[in-house]
Amino acid sequence: MAKAQKITLGKRPESFSKEVTFPMLDGSTGCIKVDFKYRTRKEHAEFVDGIQASIEAKAKAEAERYKGLTDAGQEVPQIKQADIVGYQVAASVDTIMGAVKGWNLDIPFDREAVEQLVDELPAAVAAIVSTYREAIVEGRLGN
Repeated sequence: MAKAQKITLGKRPESFSKEVTFPMLDGSTGCIKVDFKYRTRKEHAEFVDGIQASIEAKAKAEAERYKGLTDAGQEVPQIKQADIVGYQVAASVDTIMGAVKGWNLDIPFDREAVEQLVDELPAAVAAIVSTYREAIVEGRLGN
């Protein structure tokens, strides 16, 4: 059994690493070592509030655009599945970019790579987001 470590309050890390596992499309298990940005519980709540505010602002802008089209007597375009998925992908990319500092994949951690991950492996997104939330909110840093 590992010896317990004495804690020091106010000595916060810049980041922490976790191995994130998730189901792959072929039924196997995928794994990414993720370096997460450290936040306190309050900071995490503000981070989540900011993401929610961004989503709400985009939805409000779209509603205003549709209202403007209606008021002008123009046809309102039908919302397509591709549009909905595009909004979801963008929100997931924003979330991961705000929570993660890097990873151990063979491609650099940048917005384009995160978008590819979100598009190709949606289970990885859910695992990354839930692992981050659990670590910050519930204090689950161990593997």
